[in-house]
Amino acid sequence: MLILKFAKYQPTVTPDLPDRQWPNQRLVKAPLWVSVDLRDGNQALANPMTVEQKLKLWHELVKMGFKTIEVGFPSASQVEFDFTRRLIEENLIPEDVTIQVLVQAREHLIKRTYEALQGVKQAVVHVYNTTSIVQRERVFEKSKAEIKAMAEQGALWVKNYAQAAQQQSPVSQFIFQYSPESFSQTETAYAVEVCEAVMDVWLPTPENPCILNLPATVESTSPNRFADQVEYFIRHLPNRASALISIHTHNDRGCAVAAAELALLAGADRIEGTLLGNGERTGNMDIVTLAMNLYSEGIDPELNLSNPDEWMAVVEEVTQIKTHMRHPWVGEVVYTAYSGSHQDAIRKCLLKQQADEPWQVAYLPIDPKDVGRDYEAVIRVNSQSGKAGAAFVLEQEYGLKLPKWLQIDFAPVAQALAEKQGGVISHKNLYQAFLIHYALTEKKPNISNYQIGKAGEMETIRLDYEQQILEGRGKGTLCALCDAWQNSTGQVVDVLDYAEHAMHEAMDVGKNARAMAYVLLDVDGQKKIGLAMAEDTVSAMLLAVLKGLN
Repeated sequence: MLILKFAKYQPTVTPDLPDRQWPNQRLVKAPLWVSVDLRDGNQALANPMTVEQKLKLWHELVKMGFKTIEVGFPSASQVEFDFTRRLIEENLIPEDVTIQVLVQAREHLIKRTYEALQGVKQAVVHVYNTTSIVQRERVFEKSKAEIKAMAEQGALWVKNYAQAAQQQSPVSQFIFQYSPESFSQTETAYAVEVCEAVMDVWLPTPENPCILNLPATVESTSPNRFADQVEYFIRHLPNRASALISIHTHNDRGCAVAAAELALLAGADRIEGTLLGNGERTGNMDIVTLAMNLYSEGIDPELNLSNPDEWMAVVEEVTQIKTHMRHPWVGEVVYTAYSGSHQDAIRKCLLKQQADEPWQVAYLPIDPKDVGRDYEAVIRVNSQSGKAGAAFVLEQEYGLKLPKWLQIDFAPVAQALAEKQGGVISHKNLYQAFLIHYALTEKKPNISNYQIGKAGEMETIRLDYEQQILEGRGKGTLCALCDAWQNSTGQVVDVLDYAEHAMHEAMDVGKNARAMAYVLLDVDGQKKIGLAMAEDTVSAMLLAVLKGLN
């Protein structure tokens, strides 16, 4: 038996911040979004995207509203270089969209990067070098001073090559971005020191800021401690007004979205991530989840996520990764309730929900229609669903408004069908079971003629039924019909409940049927149920009673 050796691990060291302010903050607007699908997401694929695949995803990202898109690492491969050139040469970058490219703090790579950017109107040049303890000591075997010198030198190369590129193409504008890679595993005070040194090279201003990107390259602590790191960094950074603080979290602990969300509370301005969280190891921060989290609290996410079936298809095609059915907000079954009590609560809330009031529906944090889902997928019926689930589906799909006593009567039928099929019942199968159980597909009782009249305060009825004449009187048509049956058979009949409604267009039983009637009878002390469809409400009512009596 394998025994977990937890003693071999130690917690990440984070700054002591007893007066932290982020827990008292609230999010009120969306951050600046940066899609890194074409770079960080792409490098995590077993089969990296071709230029054509990257173009397809590029167009989808632009359509969704991303204003900054990291397009690749042009100095790392020819495909990345060619894709960057194609965007520029074929004028595929909208005026309001900025491309971003990634490069290590090495001169020949930075030189190649600017070659790829020749003629671009605006681009973010994102340079990085590692700063974490483990990378310094075990990978590069360099001191803090040497690592900081690498950052300063990289920043200088980025600046000098940008000036040379602008001499060749005066229209080009470059924004500088620096990442202390593995910020999450770097002493926070040291990360501030390195970033301050980079800013001293670039000399940004509030009018022309640089970007400082703080990556949890490996997520190694809880979201609240990461927020402490970010707040400490921001509070101790000189010339904070001249830098946009960007966050780039990974999902090693499963908390990338939470860490990014709390980092925004800590003062960050910008979020890098991917659609659906694709990325190395357990993935990058999922922009869809964070954006929809904001949306669910009434904050405009400033991204168009309303048609997930369209953009999800593109993401799945180019990544060859299927979206999990339980993915937050856009998974196939995330608006599905199997529990009977959940279904009942949803049904009641939906019936009361008004179009002009804030959304208040139990178990549904947003209206599924906002993200291209319809109510057919909200509730499905299985053996655990109870009476409310079947009733909701029949009403939503076929307009059948079952009285509560009928819901109770039909629930065992739906449950038995689910157990027989071994899972979820389709609404069509459920509807067919309903028709068969209540004999709605069988030949109607034979009423060749009927007459209803008025005699003072009483109604009278005379009808030709199954080759016999029934006559009766009572306070209303139903009472008169029950009296007529008692006169003919001797059975004592009481109407316990009755309901009717117009037919749903989707119902396919009887081309001339326009009304539906439900009746609960007491016949000599025994409860009987009758349902009928007919061309008018009176005929439906008479047929329902007669079917119940039979």
